[in-house]
Amino acid sequence: MTTDVPDDAPIVLFDGVCNLCHGFVQFIVPRDTEGQFHFASLQSDAGQELLAEHGLAGHDLESVVLIESEDCYVKSSAVIRIAQRLGGIYRLLGPTRFLPRRLRDWVYDLVADHRYRLFGKKDQCMMPTGNVQERFLE
Repeated sequence: MTTDVPDDAPIVLFDGVCNLCHGFVQFIVPRDTEGQFHFASLQSDAGQELLAEHGLAGHDLESVVLIESEDCYVKSSAVIRIAQRLGGIYRLLGPTRFLPRRLRDWVYDLVADHRYRLFGKKDQCMMPTGNVQERFLE
């Protein structure tokens, strides 16, 4: 794992103990053929530092957060932006950004509120392995 936060790379913050969130990261990694995304759990020091730098500390976030330079995307906006950056068929999710954010986030929150019950919870954050390990921030 790296402690250097890349200046130009998009960083995905996720709930490190959530099986659904872990699955989302595992979905992104093989589809990110350019290796553009870096990752940190919300619970990690790097995740907490990034949240603070972008004015999101103390917001009790339990969602996916995407940080691109000075821009931050949370909840459904983060998922849509990640899909757009992955390209290919995933770009088809892009037009959903025109739906009212309130509606998109309501659906997101509905899943998020039940994610532990539906998908389970880990006792600790996932530990990356292999060549993906260098894309995870400590």
